[in-house]
Amino acid sequence: MTAETGAAVALALASTTLTNVAYLREHDAVAALPELSARRPLRSARHLLTDRSWLEGFALESAGFTLYVVALAFAPLTLVQSLAAGGIGVLAYVSARVAGRALPRRELAGVLVSIVGLAALAVSLAGGSGEGSGGTVLSIELWLAATAAAALAAVAIGRRTGAVAVTEGMAAGLFFSIGDISVKVATEGGGRAAFGATVVLGYGLGTALLQLGYQHGGALTVAGLATLLTNALPIAAGTIVLGEPVPHGALRAVRILAYVAVTVGAILLARRRRS
Repeated sequence: MTAETGAAVALALASTTLTNVAYLREHDAVAALPELSARRPLRSARHLLTDRSWLEGFALESAGFTLYVVALAFAPLTLVQSLAAGGIGVLAYVSARVAGRALPRRELAGVLVSIVGLAALAVSLAGGSGEGSGGTVLSIELWLAATAAAALAAVAIGRRTGAVAVTEGMAAGLFFSIGDISVKVATEGGGRAAFGATVVLGYGLGTALLQLGYQHGGALTVAGLATLLTNALPIAAGTIVLGEPVPHGALRAVRILAYVAVTVGAILLARRRRS
C-alpha cells in the first residue's frame, strides 16, 4: 500500500466517522423542530439555520465531506466509498449508546459483517488500487440522470404508500451518490470540472430530503438507508462507469468479498425494524 493510499484510508475513515455522528446530531435537532415542508423551503431553511444544535451537526457533516474530497484526490472512488460504507456501523453503535440500549442481533450482525468487509478491503490493498480509465462523459451523465430519476420516483412512491421516512432516506442516498460520483469526476479537472454543478445539486437535494426524512422516522432508518445507497452506487459506478480495476487472482476475490460485505452489513443495519 502506497503512502497516498494510506493517507486516503485514514481520511476516509475519519470522514465517515464525522459524517455519521453528524447524522445523529441533525436527526435529534430536526425531530424537535416545527414541521419542515418541501412546499415552504424558505421557512424550513430558516428553522434549520437558526437552530444551534442542527448547525453543529451540519458543521460536523461539512468537515467530514471536506476530508472525503481530499481522500478522493489520493485514491479511487471504489476504495474510498467502501471505507465510507463501514461508517454505518459507527452510526449503529453511537445511536445505541445515545439511546442507552444494546444493539439487537440484526444490527450487531451488520456491524460485524461491515468490519469483516473493511478487513478484507485492507488485505486486498496489497494488490494495488488503480484509478482506472475515468469513463466517458456520456456514460457518467446517463448514470447520474438514471439515479436522479430513481430518487424522484422513490419520493413519489413514498407519498402514495405512506412509507415517507423510508423513501425519503432512499432518495437522499441516491442524490448523495450523485454528489459523491460528481466530486470524483470534477476533481479530475479540465472540462470535467463542470460536474461541479451536479455536486451542488446532488448534495443540496440529498441534504434537504434527509432533513425531511428525520421528521418522519428514526436516525438509523433514514440515515441508514441513505448511507447504504450513498456508498453502494458509487462503488458500482467506480467499476462499471469509471473503469476502476480490481486486483488479479486471489486478491480479486478478496476485494469483491469486501465490496459485498460492506454492502450486506449496511443492508442489515438499514433495514427497517418491524414494529
